[in-house]
Amino acid sequence: MASRSHRSSSSGRRRTALVSVAVAAVVALVAVLIVAFGPDHETDAADSAAATAVAATHGTPTPATQAPKPASASPSASARTGSPKATASTASPRPSTAPASRPARKVSASASLTGRIKPGVSYEGVATFYDVGNGDGACLYGPTADVMTAAMNHTDYETSKACGAYIRVRAGSGASVTVRITNECPLPCAPGQLDLSPQAFAKLAAPVQGRIPITWSLLSPSTSDTVSIRYKTGSSRYWCGVQAIGHRNPLARLEVETASGWKELPRTDYNYFLSEQGSGCGGAIRITDIYGERLEIAGIGVKPDVVQPTRVQFAQH
Repeated sequence: MASRSHRSSSSGRRRTALVSVAVAAVVALVAVLIVAFGPDHETDAADSAAATAVAATHGTPTPATQAPKPASASPSASARTGSPKATASTASPRPSTAPASRPARKVSASASLTGRIKPGVSYEGVATFYDVGNGDGACLYGPTADVMTAAMNHTDYETSKACGAYIRVRAGSGASVTVRITNECPLPCAPGQLDLSPQAFAKLAAPVQGRIPITWSLLSPSTSDTVSIRYKTGSSRYWCGVQAIGHRNPLARLEVETASGWKELPRTDYNYFLSEQGSGCGGAIRITDIYGERLEIAGIGVKPDVVQPTRVQFAQH
């Protein structure tokens, strides 16, 4: 409404004019209100509110929680107990005057990481012994003074997956011995069979027996050693073979870092992982054990036949 005038006038004509002006203003105000609150404007307001609600719904999604699926491992036909579950763990880096290493990482462990030899499974077989010579074998670790070693039968050797594994062997008498797998026992060695060093066999029975029934299982031992890396003879940035030595637990895979990311290298039966096109040779290396633990190692140069120590080791299980 128009504001009242603070001036007074005795003229009737002027009062009449003021009344007319006031009436006209009221009419104009009513018209404006009708337009402002008409049906079209109500629809626009409703549409605007609906759009705001939809935007709010899509802008704040509710996260869905899924229960993790347990991983399981199926033992081979020669296994004596049920299948274990493989679990991931975190490494504890150990001091060493060695190339820099990256922190250990966890990954989801699965049955695919284990081979025929699985944690927590007892296997049946027979033990024999052979002349180990200088201690070298199919795993190509090189000569060693360690006499507590064994050759794994061809089937359970599984393209060198058994290399470096620590095995607890038990005889029917109750005697036991721990050996490290450094060699392969070719056919006709049967699944479950271990060909021990003479010294290891003697811990179980008199050598004159020659062949005895045994049970054996995988061991994750206590050790102060760390993992070492070695490049094969003839390796360069154009072709290389890489080997891990001294790992507490069996290796599931070895990868090298390339310009396009991590690349898994195929494993040979002589226990080297090959990069035949040179991808990643001399770059960072990542190794994973059968429990799913990853160790990343940097600063390893392509130095053929040189054992290069690191600062890392897999966790004990």
